[in-house]
Amino acid sequence: MNPRDVALTLVREAIRAADPYLAVKRALRIEDGKIIVQGKVFGVRGRIYVLAFGKAACEMARAVEDVLGEGIASGIAVTKYGYGRPLRRIKVIEAGHPIPDENSIRGAEEGLRLVERVGSKDILLVLISGGGSALFELPEDGITLEDIKKTNDLLLKSGARIHEINTVRKHISKVKGGKLAKRVKGTLVALIISDVVGDDLEAIASGPTVKDPTTFEDAHRVLRLYGLWAKVPESVKAHIERGLRGEAEETLKEDLPNVHNFLIASNSIACEAVAAKARELGFNPYILTTTMEGEAKDAGLILGAIVQRAYWEEDPFRKPAVLIAGGETTVTITGDAGMGGPNQELALSIARKIAGLKGVVVVAFDTDGTDGPTDAAGGIVDWETLKRLEAVGLRIEEVLAKHNAYRALKVVGALLFTGPTGTNVNSMVIAVIWRIGKSSH
Repeated sequence: MNPRDVALTLVREAIRAADPYLAVKRALRIEDGKIIVQGKVFGVRGRIYVLAFGKAACEMARAVEDVLGEGIASGIAVTKYGYGRPLRRIKVIEAGHPIPDENSIRGAEEGLRLVERVGSKDILLVLISGGGSALFELPEDGITLEDIKKTNDLLLKSGARIHEINTVRKHISKVKGGKLAKRVKGTLVALIISDVVGDDLEAIASGPTVKDPTTFEDAHRVLRLYGLWAKVPESVKAHIERGLRGEAEETLKEDLPNVHNFLIASNSIACEAVAAKARELGFNPYILTTTMEGEAKDAGLILGAIVQRAYWEEDPFRKPAVLIAGGETTVTITGDAGMGGPNQELALSIARKIAGLKGVVVVAFDTDGTDGPTDAAGGIVDWETLKRLEAVGLRIEEVLAKHNAYRALKVVGALLFTGPTGTNVNSMVIAVIWRIGKSSH
């Protein structure tokens, strides 16, 4: 295997480890008429309903169907366009991501109608995965879908971290920040796949089933911090101002005895699986972090510098080595922008640091298979990428400044395509370093 093949093999292993179907099958089983989730037993006295939303909704729902079969009374699954698949007992709705659309509203409305059917003796299985914030949305009264779209777009382009973005989302929605859980009369059992750094449950899909530590004051602060308060729609400002005066419903602030949340897959689990596969292939694996954050191009320079040291020095990385970093970087857009995503920008940035390091291949990708608003999962670069870009008249600094990473990587055949994976546990960077022994500059 050449280093590129190794990198692609490890990408496939990361996606397999985050497989939502297998994650649900590991966590959920039924035994003697009881539902068991990660060892906790739930007696079934009434009906079982299923509500799934996120990029992994259909695969999670399919696993639940295979475990519970005809025991499911009814269900709704809301997922991203292109991620839907036929289910036997659960209705599928495809909706917009990363910006919500009319079907996001429809999915939430149908989901809430399902919730209203859940009686005190019933169980509602809620299957939550990345993308749920956009895919399952119902704005607060007075806020339109267009207002939500504009606010989301401003937040996504601001450079705000996902926790900060979700702080605002939770305070302008009827279903986020534990507000969904408030509506459930029966037993709510949530199976959650994390797509946020640190696996904070209240941040995943904006925490619809989890108590929320943030307030209207926090939402107001985030919008001011990123210079968005004067830019968001008047309806959004008006609702937050009502909240600041105590005139609008706050998010859930206490644990509810009928609500049970379980984390069943995460970026950390996927990174560990990549490390195990690398070891199986004869490499020395090193997980650098599972909480990578920050501006994509800056993270690329830092990771690229670490790869440089790993290439030239034997301490602390023994070669052949695989370096692994998980998390989620961001891109701050100012002015007009081309096409790309944070992983594509990260890969391009790394290409500057690994130029000439023969045998080094680095892949940066989103485990959901779509990096930003593109059809690529990310980028895969090597020791010759910079030279190939310069040969066609492209300068990485100019490309990054114009946020046009997709075009640049496409020209030199450095885009990574996986297609929709049906899962999402954040992003990952994998560096394959073949050089053996110490060398001087």
